[in-house]
Amino acid sequence: MSTHAKRERLLLADLLEAEGPDAPTLCEGWNTRDLAAHVVVRERRPDAAGGLLIKQLASRLDRVMAEFAAKPYEELIQLIRTGPPRFSPFNLKQIDEASNAIEFYVHTEDVRRARPDWVPRVLDPVFQDALWSRLERVARMMGRGAPTGLVLRRPDGQTVVAHKGTPVVTVTGEPSELVLFAHGRQSVADVEVDGDKDAIAKLQETKQLGL
Repeated sequence: MSTHAKRERLLLADLLEAEGPDAPTLCEGWNTRDLAAHVVVRERRPDAAGGLLIKQLASRLDRVMAEFAAKPYEELIQLIRTGPPRFSPFNLKQIDEASNAIEFYVHTEDVRRARPDWVPRVLDPVFQDALWSRLERVARMMGRGAPTGLVLRRPDGQTVVAHKGTPVVTVTGEPSELVLFAHGRQSVADVEVDGDKDAIAKLQETKQLGL
């Protein structure tokens, strides 16, 4: 596994273990047990994980998720730590980095920022650049449901258009915070938002960002 994905995987597993199975998360309707089950199913049950993107498979995903959520919590944590099965595509370095570094970062923050006393993590510049590189590739997919034009901007001025349209809202912040915003965590992302007042309100309230 690549350095970033491996680190974020272990951080997520440690945090889930420390919080226990019943702690809140930012994922609507999910506690930490549900989130752990999601992570395991995504990596180990591709026959069900397709329900994350394909509505026709959603009921199967729900059933498999429930089966895994019923397992001992400690077993779920260990499955996260040990990673996907040997022949899973997630074992390929490029796929692991492209899919898991952001996935595990976002879900770690889903747990951390559900607590009232959370503070932003200080991330190293190399990881911030890696997050930005990935965000540039997926920004339009993440922002396709935005109700306004949406531009994501780093403090150094680098930008990516997540959604074309008017009026335009510009969201400025470190890549890690822009990733959270683009994945539908607007309420907890540490960013500056500029644009038409009504457009900003619509963007902040929409549940259509992310996958």
